[in-house]
Amino acid sequence: MEKETSISCHKSIAPQTNLHLCKQIIQKGISWQTPIPGDEVQVHYKVRLQEGDYFDSSWERGRPFKFRLGHCEVIKGWDEGIGTMRKGERAVFTIPSFLAYGESGSPPLVPPNSTLVFDVELISWCPIRDVCGDGGVEKKIVREGEGWATPNEKDEVFVKYVAKDENGVVVSKYDEGLEFSLTYGHLCPAMSKAVRTMRKGEKAELSVKFSYGLIQSSINDEMPPSHQNLIIHLELVSWNAVIYAKEGSTILKKITEKGEGFDRAKEGSLARVVCLKKLEDGTVVERRGSEDEPFEYVCGEEEEIDEGLDRVVMTMKKGEEAEVKIKSAENSLHYQIKIVDFIKEKPFWKMDAHERIAMCKSKKQEGNTLFKNGKFQLASNKYDKEFPLQALNYVEYNHSFSHQDKLEANSLRASCYLNSAACKLKLGEYKCASKLCTKVLELDSCNVKALFRRSQANIRTCDLDKAEEDINRALSIDPHNRDVRMKYKEVKEKQRNMLNMKPRFPAPLF
Repeated sequence: MEKETSISCHKSIAPQTNLHLCKQIIQKGISWQTPIPGDEVQVHYKVRLQEGDYFDSSWERGRPFKFRLGHCEVIKGWDEGIGTMRKGERAVFTIPSFLAYGESGSPPLVPPNSTLVFDVELISWCPIRDVCGDGGVEKKIVREGEGWATPNEKDEVFVKYVAKDENGVVVSKYDEGLEFSLTYGHLCPAMSKAVRTMRKGEKAELSVKFSYGLIQSSINDEMPPSHQNLIIHLELVSWNAVIYAKEGSTILKKITEKGEGFDRAKEGSLARVVCLKKLEDGTVVERRGSEDEPFEYVCGEEEEIDEGLDRVVMTMKKGEEAEVKIKSAENSLHYQIKIVDFIKEKPFWKMDAHERIAMCKSKKQEGNTLFKNGKFQLASNKYDKEFPLQALNYVEYNHSFSHQDKLEANSLRASCYLNSAACKLKLGEYKCASKLCTKVLELDSCNVKALFRRSQANIRTCDLDKAEEDINRALSIDPHNRDVRMKYKEVKEKQRNMLNMKPRFPAPLF
């Protein structure tokens, strides 16, 4: 038995400041966790006056006592004292009157200004969370889930639930399970809000105020009156993570086997995978790689593997297995994939100056090849890639590198920006192209290619004054450049056309 300790309390409300809430542990708990305000705790207890016999006991009644901690459902001494207990712990609390029933007492058993002694055992508690922060949706965890991950707002979840009104009448249920998107929700706003706080396998009881009640169109004639509250018994069975979503295309991933560690493949990594492409009925129509001889490819070079599948691979840990669904307006593709291993590129901070510059040249050459093959987005990714540009910045600002190294780094950076600008022009991203050319001109104010391409971008955005300014400057630097002279004529022609298109107003009458 441990010695008696004092628990801090608000002395300002005490009639006698030398009185404290005291706790003496009789039996230690079995965990390190303690309940927090809002949790539903379950205890056994017996109570007596400080100078008297026990007059009330839940043990004798044969059932534990339940209450919400910190919700003023019990005396203040209980809220403060039981909040310090661990599961399975038994303790004796000496509670002064100002933390018990005070000057009024609780006749006929508790006289005014009485100090009480409670023998309490904390059996268990259920965490209850205010999901929305306004009391509209309260979640009582009935069974803890696995791991730590919870669904994101765009994921597709698979749940089982039973929803009842205040009278216990079932208004909607899916005992066998239901799949829905958290983006669009199901049944009522409370469902999506609560599911996003749950872990795989978690079971919860939701207490839902009418303001978060059923959506009018969700379950048709089964909908109860809008003034009723709901109780929803909910289980999150699993979910498919949305890796990527844009209009007409969605990539869903469901982890079937967890991977090792925390590291993931990224663009430029050499990934070794086993991949099965399947029909809706599970029939395998294509196989790439095996456990003995995995399929190898470089992440970010989607010509070797489906673009959507490549995005998924770059979210996976070593040894992870997943089911993948790539949905589009035309069809739905199903994959089963395992990443056996991957090798990342050497970090640039571990490279010397020549390795950094060589790596950037290699990325630039890869981008050039992709550009020639008409793969402008992939080429742009190579030029824009943060990794080589960081390496070039490191060369520029590190004093240990030679002046020649820094000049070469600047030249490579300008070349990557220019090539990326060419890609952006092909992709119709004219503002991005203009910004990239501006970066080049910050490095070299007389770069004719940068002026030429920025002029092209400004023509496309109908900013002809800026286009003329850039092309005039390029012409002054290189007056014999055929492409620049042709672009100058194009700018002048478009300016004339714009003048001709201006509305003509009738001559004044007077």
